[in-house]
Amino acid sequence: MAGGVFLLNGADAPDYGGALTVPVVVTCLMAASGGLIFGYDIGISGGVSEMESFLKKFFPGLLKTTRHASKDVYCMYNDQALTAFTSSLYAFGMVGTLVASRVTRRVGRKAIMVIGGSMFLVGSLVNAAAANLAMLIVGRMLLGLGLGFSGQATPVYLAEMSPPRWRGGFISAFPLFISVGYLVANLINYGTSRIPEWGWRLSLGLAAVPAAVMVLGAVLITDTPSSLVLRGKHDHARAALQRVRGKGVDVDAEFGDILAAVEHDRRNQEGAFRRILRREYRPYLVMAVAFPVFLNLTGVTVSAFFSPILFRTIGFGSDAALMGAIILGLMNIGGIIASGVAMDRYGRKLLFAIGGALMFTCQVAMASIAGTHLGHGSKMPKGYAVAVLVLTCVFSASFSWSWGALYWTIPGEIYPVEVRSAGQGTAVALNLGLNFVQAQCFLAMLCSLKYGVFVFYACWLVVMTAFAMALVPETKGVPLDSMGHVFARHWYWGRFVKDHKFGNEST
Repeated sequence: MAGGVFLLNGADAPDYGGALTVPVVVTCLMAASGGLIFGYDIGISGGVSEMESFLKKFFPGLLKTTRHASKDVYCMYNDQALTAFTSSLYAFGMVGTLVASRVTRRVGRKAIMVIGGSMFLVGSLVNAAAANLAMLIVGRMLLGLGLGFSGQATPVYLAEMSPPRWRGGFISAFPLFISVGYLVANLINYGTSRIPEWGWRLSLGLAAVPAAVMVLGAVLITDTPSSLVLRGKHDHARAALQRVRGKGVDVDAEFGDILAAVEHDRRNQEGAFRRILRREYRPYLVMAVAFPVFLNLTGVTVSAFFSPILFRTIGFGSDAALMGAIILGLMNIGGIIASGVAMDRYGRKLLFAIGGALMFTCQVAMASIAGTHLGHGSKMPKGYAVAVLVLTCVFSASFSWSWGALYWTIPGEIYPVEVRSAGQGTAVALNLGLNFVQAQCFLAMLCSLKYGVFVFYACWLVVMTAFAMALVPETKGVPLDSMGHVFARHWYWGRFVKDHKFGNEST
């Protein structure tokens, strides 16, 4: 590293001119707005699947089944064609992420976000005009490719542009916008469900609005200094860094670290995906795999997809189920905001510990209530149904406080520049792939395991919380290009990552 500076902990991190300048705030918020398309689609999918006009056009057989369901409330929505409507997006999102990871070094983070937003825009219009199930799935595929591109580039962009002392808060803006998009989608679903015949078209078509915001924001912002240096545009890179750090701020040290990191990258010409498999990059590969796996095993992904259906299952009416999803959206936003404030002040590990304990408690309590008061041919008594709603809200807030925010923050900040696109791409692609599997399998799993599905997720919460506390290093306040030193000093990862790989250890 430039000057041979290394850090023992986040408190020793150099400031690098970390003031909250107007350019850095505007730039990061415009980039983070890409999260709107994630959240909007998650919210829209579950709500539209509840609309009778939508089911009548594309899934008439399922509509008849739900109207006359009397045997097993856990199985009343178990239909693989319906789940394919949701899951197809995530399968193609995985493909989009892998493609974006391979080209982002050549075209830059900004260009990837523009491409992703554009594909999402086209996909939303195709969905709104869908005349048959095939056209609906094609639109979902385009949406998936757009999600893959934007999801790969946006967290990396935020990590590379934000000042170290505020990085956690800025990266958490991405999941915050996801939560906002989810809330807006459920509010729209609540209104459009009252429009006969074509209300679902309006819900799906309005996805073009956050996509247009994403494209506009990506066009107006500058690319990151690291990305510009990777493409040989040193003058542009320094100008971009000076712009976001503020006039008069000395950026020599930070720019020197960026140049040193990129130079190290160029001395190793093998591809980033091949390089991340090497022993010295083992911690980063483990994080790239573990984070998306554990994120999906919290159970929140399927709750977000199918929350209106889940609330209908436990006894709420259609309007009440949609309103329950809106309440979940508000809880998500509250959790993300609290996390953004806390993570740069108290560190990442505290968030994992509190969130894991609360989520485990909620899952066990929901299993107990559902196992006692929900069975064949019966709906849950109102009081207990409200209790499940409250527990689901606490669970959502706890998830947003912990894994919901940190899933984007930690993988976005830990990777060395030479494997940054591969690490982030692997994490996002695997997450979308697992989203596909869960979205396709959850309703069948609910039908098979019944209330045991909550116990299944509760057990995994114990495992993932232990992993986070023991194996995820504290990264509060550490500059991106000094992150390797944190892993080198870790009790376990130090056997893989060596200090000399990142620079001189003197001073």
